[in-house]
Amino acid sequence: MFTGQLIFAQLMEFVPRHELIACVRRYRGDYRSRGFTCRDQFLCMAFAQLTFRESLRDIETCLRSVRSKLYHAGFRSRVSRSTLGDANRRRDWRIYFDLAQLLITRARQLYAGEPFGVDLDHVAYALDATTIDLCLALFPWAPFRRHKAAIKLHTLLDLRGNIPTFIRVSSGKMHEVNVLDDLWIEPGAFYVMDKAYLDFARLFRLHRHAAFFVIRAKSNLAYTRRESRPVDKTTGLRSDQSIVLSGPLVSQKYPEPLRRIGYYDSEHQRKLVFLTNNFMLPPLVIAELYRCRWQVELFFKWIKQHLRIKAFYGTSENAVKTQVWIAVCVYVLVATLKKELRSPLSLTEILQILSVNPFEKTPLIQLLSPTTPQNPDTPDRNQLRLFDF
Repeated sequence: MFTGQLIFAQLMEFVPRHELIACVRRYRGDYRSRGFTCRDQFLCMAFAQLTFRESLRDIETCLRSVRSKLYHAGFRSRVSRSTLGDANRRRDWRIYFDLAQLLITRARQLYAGEPFGVDLDHVAYALDATTIDLCLALFPWAPFRRHKAAIKLHTLLDLRGNIPTFIRVSSGKMHEVNVLDDLWIEPGAFYVMDKAYLDFARLFRLHRHAAFFVIRAKSNLAYTRRESRPVDKTTGLRSDQSIVLSGPLVSQKYPEPLRRIGYYDSEHQRKLVFLTNNFMLPPLVIAELYRCRWQVELFFKWIKQHLRIKAFYGTSENAVKTQVWIAVCVYVLVATLKKELRSPLSLTEILQILSVNPFEKTPLIQLLSPTTPQNPDTPDRNQLRLFDF
């Protein structure tokens, strides 16, 4: 990488230019554009995510203050908040959806061997959703309550590297379980879900596609026990059973046997019951696999704290989805950067460093190297003593 480049330009080199051009042409993103291209739009929005800008005016003011450096950062047209707002409203958000899928594919390859706390050779995903509250007067296309609007981010997270592989933006009224109909099911993969996704017809679809699931069971589950296996209760396990559903409807929706595992969480002093269609893994591995589901909650917390997805630069549905997918691109870029440069810093530390140095000319590998702390045992010869002993 050329060390004379600006840090922002070095980061944007991880975005394949020819693939971005292909995405733009696929949806005619630059059709009748007057200089402000989709690449300029992406750079503006990525800059806003990296440096925590609050509004279109904030983006415009900050970029115009370094006008002499914009060309070297990759910008090829004048930055204007009205032009950027129009682009977010009119240009197809699927451009950045497709670009995010390309970046996600590359990031997953980098993190393919990353451990995630469970000794498992299979791919494991955590599925959940988070709600972002909005103003109903400004976002009438996303109704949630009588006087309230909201959107939901339905997310499928690859537990190896915490890379989001699937995100759907819906109105707040959409129930979480409906997103199972939109998933592309990967044979042999594990899907870890909370009990909000307990729909046996949809779970049987996962089973028929040779995928595995781990899900919390509800307390009113009607079943018949077929077999019980011994467990080591010192590990927290309470039961390991083979069951069949006995309810008149659920037995038709899921006619195959299931595995029911009871586990006592001593930390939170509660009993958990899991259902899975995998009969091969040890029961403690199933319990640990469900514990890893918490990574998707941490992912939601991270992006809400460090990226701009709770407040939006535009009010249209297209503008919201554009901002969300460019935020996903930035998250994946930071994760890719960490892996490519083998940086020991966390994603939060990398993002904070990038946010205050976008227009500096420092090699990224040098910028993200941890500084060597001074030895506190070495006395400073110029420091006077306060006390003599």
